[in-house]
Amino acid sequence: MTATAPPTVILWFRQDLRLADNPALDAAVKSGARIVPVYLWSPEEEGGWAPGAASRWWLHRSLKDLDKRLGEKGSRLLIRRGPALVALRELAAQCGAQAIYWNRRYEPAAVAVENMLRDLLPHAGVLAHSFQASLLAEPWSIQTKTGGPYQVFTPFWRAFLQQVKVGAPIGSPGSIPAPAQWPESLPLDALQLIPHIPWHQSLEAHWTPGEATARERLLTFSKGPLAEYDTGRDLPAIDGTSRLSPHLHFGEVSPRQVWAQASKFSDTSSRYHAEIVWREFAAHLLHHFPTLPERPKNAAFEKLAWRNNAQDFEAWCHGRTGIALVDAGMRQLWQTGWMHNRVRMVVGSLLVKNLLHPWQDGERWFWDTLVDADLASNAMGWQWVAGTGPDAAPFFRVFNADTQAEKFDSSGEYRRRWIPEIGTADYPKPIVDLKSTRQRALDAYQALRGPQA
Repeated sequence: MTATAPPTVILWFRQDLRLADNPALDAAVKSGARIVPVYLWSPEEEGGWAPGAASRWWLHRSLKDLDKRLGEKGSRLLIRRGPALVALRELAAQCGAQAIYWNRRYEPAAVAVENMLRDLLPHAGVLAHSFQASLLAEPWSIQTKTGGPYQVFTPFWRAFLQQVKVGAPIGSPGSIPAPAQWPESLPLDALQLIPHIPWHQSLEAHWTPGEATARERLLTFSKGPLAEYDTGRDLPAIDGTSRLSPHLHFGEVSPRQVWAQASKFSDTSSRYHAEIVWREFAAHLLHHFPTLPERPKNAAFEKLAWRNNAQDFEAWCHGRTGIALVDAGMRQLWQTGWMHNRVRMVVGSLLVKNLLHPWQDGERWFWDTLVDADLASNAMGWQWVAGTGPDAAPFFRVFNADTQAEKFDSSGEYRRRWIPEIGTADYPKPIVDLKSTRQRALDAYQALRGPQA
């Protein structure tokens, strides 16, 4: 009697580019099936938020690393182009797959794609199995007592600690069963994720994408800077933050792994654990308010009298405002694809309030230049600093870049690191006066509120 061949399933990698603590991979292996791992490049299905240039560089490197790690388990990574439904149905037909396993994403466009797949894949005889992997809790699962979404972080944080039990991470499989015959794959280079002009070489000097590096970074942080995180996280000149954000965004490390590792060295009510949940809060807000990346949550700000000065915006983008902390941050961003969070708040405040420039332009610039560009976190961060979103700093709170520099970069080390010409004739004069433009912003805000206010 001939033994029946094991079934074949597809494992669709997305923003979960790791083997450890990967629920979809774990379930696929436990099914006993042969597994065909695939990554789909489908930027047209991202709802106008296709990965920016820095993200595409990171993605190329991370996919290359993932393919290597799969090879160590007896498998490999297929590369295909979307749209997802067409590509997955075609791949399932080619390899006789009976099911597709994936980990959920939570951006509005990605959710729409997943809903379509769940509806239509069964008509092709393919089962759809999705799992929670990139968050500690589903964005809709934490509700106020009246059943609505939280719009302020502190009560969300308290509810999270009460309602969510974070499970232990699962390990990576010992091996991944390969199909009897591999379907065709595009070469990774065919996606053209690496830019033709080699500006990305400066990113190479600062980052090594991939699962092993992510885990190493987590371990280094938890054994060192985590102990002083409450104060160290505000000082841009030191390595006081985890710098795990790009690794988390691409799923090279899971939030459950980060939570568990940090909990070995710090109480779960710590400031760092709160920052992990801040990321959850961003996903919660994007789920409930899907226009957050494009429109102010407070609709009154649609009518604010923005200046829209292209020359000012250009100076801001390239760190030539003559305001040292802002310029240092923008140059750090350009050269490394990352910026210290304290400085992100300062540069955002200067753009939106002192320059009276729409926050959406800053959000788009960050989207293209950040290696950790995440739709929920980026949108919430910009609406927070602009004073237009849920739990936002009020519009009348204007960060004074010079005061912030004195407080958080008192030695000037951070500014000197990124502005070698500071203090010389080559460094530009400030394009705005911080005091008078603060008042201009307050006047614009008052005009928005009207005389009755």
